[in-house]
Amino acid sequence: MTGYSRGDSKPSRPRRPHPPRRRTGPSRPPVEDPARLAALETLRAVRQRDAYANLVLPQLLRDRRITGRDAALATELTYGASRAQGLLDAVIEACSDRPLSEVDGSALDALRLGTYQLLRTRIPSHAAVASTVDLVRAELGSGVAGFVNAVLRRVAEQDEQAWVDELAPDPDTDPIGNLAFTHAHPRWIAQAFAEALGSRDDTLRRALEADDARPAVHLVARPGEVSADELAAITGGDVAPYSPYGVHLEPGAGDPADLEPVRERLANVQDEGSQLCALAMTRAPLEGTDDRWLDLCAGPGGKAALLAALVGLEGGELIAVEKAPHRAELVRKITSGLPVTVHVADGRETDFVEGAFDRVLVDAPCTGLGALRRRPEARWRRQPTDVAQLTTLQRELLTEALRLVRPGGVVAYVVCSPHLSETVGVVTDVARRTGADVLDTRTLFPEMPDLGDGPHVQLWPHLHGTDAMFCAVLRRPV
Repeated sequence: MTGYSRGDSKPSRPRRPHPPRRRTGPSRPPVEDPARLAALETLRAVRQRDAYANLVLPQLLRDRRITGRDAALATELTYGASRAQGLLDAVIEACSDRPLSEVDGSALDALRLGTYQLLRTRIPSHAAVASTVDLVRAELGSGVAGFVNAVLRRVAEQDEQAWVDELAPDPDTDPIGNLAFTHAHPRWIAQAFAEALGSRDDTLRRALEADDARPAVHLVARPGEVSADELAAITGGDVAPYSPYGVHLEPGAGDPADLEPVRERLANVQDEGSQLCALAMTRAPLEGTDDRWLDLCAGPGGKAALLAALVGLEGGELIAVEKAPHRAELVRKITSGLPVTVHVADGRETDFVEGAFDRVLVDAPCTGLGALRRRPEARWRRQPTDVAQLTTLQRELLTEALRLVRPGGVVAYVVCSPHLSETVGVVTDVARRTGADVLDTRTLFPEMPDLGDGPHVQLWPHLHGTDAMFCAVLRRPV
């Protein structure tokens, strides 16, 4: 009985057609909606094959020639929905007549996309619902579209704050859980931030809030090729506040890979915190030779390119080690034309002789909890059980680096994580077992505020505008 609402009785004679209702608001977006379709397909790739949104979406935008406002919308919806997934799922489940585990995966992707628009954008509710339902209907049919429509209409009954007030843990009994929910973080990650900050109140709130925001794009000028001032003038960006080679671009400025200085290898995309941690290794005072440097975990090559450019200005060379062949190839490409030799090897099992290097960088594999704002889906993939395996690897790499550096040489240990087990725990343990001296790393970050009590440096988005990078510099005893 198509055309009748539930509970209607069949009329005795056909109803006369009515003229179409006149729309009073904006017209419904067409089914051919390139921005939302690209966002939806990226969310699906993340869910189905553990893809990375920041790799899938730019390629989709290039392949489909989506530019301008459509590209900006696709980027906002994709990264925003990925970052907020936990909060969105809680709201969706509260508005659904079935648990999320029983919701079709493609429908769930669409519900996340629609719910994000309703709660965290200025898109009118009717447009957010209608555009999402149109995409679902075109792909999955009217039955699933009806379910998605019903859920999104319930979501639209309240704004984000009202849903948070209804669903978040009680702030009095579980303040960390409340902040984690409010700012779309798994509780265990919020707990790790709280322990590193020594706070579970306003300081933690500001850290999670900054981590939940879309970050600016950071560029690094290649030393000897272009200055930060020149790069800022070319790109329309602003010179970074702390790195002498850094430039900041506004979020939504487009794909930085399309910028001419990046295409011409005069600059790379690199967070200012990463730049500063690499520079810290070069700034530690050193007596004797200083022309042979090692990057022990070089892929994908951002820090290697910066270090190679710097050591090359003094006639030295950089050896870059990367275990994965495809990542080693990325290092070769990004360091093309620089004094770099790339070795495909496990950083714990190289054939270098002891004491062969003056300076060593250990940019160790880690949970990446410090770069969650740039890797939007990562916070929902990582698990607490990942930490123990990684800290074992980190200790082994740092220990090997201290063997490879010469007596009196320096090792910079860097991870993109504030988790105490990966940071202070690793450094303290290795320094105790090897006898290495831990330098006051704060002196190697000149003019930077809010560096704490030391001797290590922990950067934060809410304090420094960088990823939450950790850096400690150690010296091998003479």
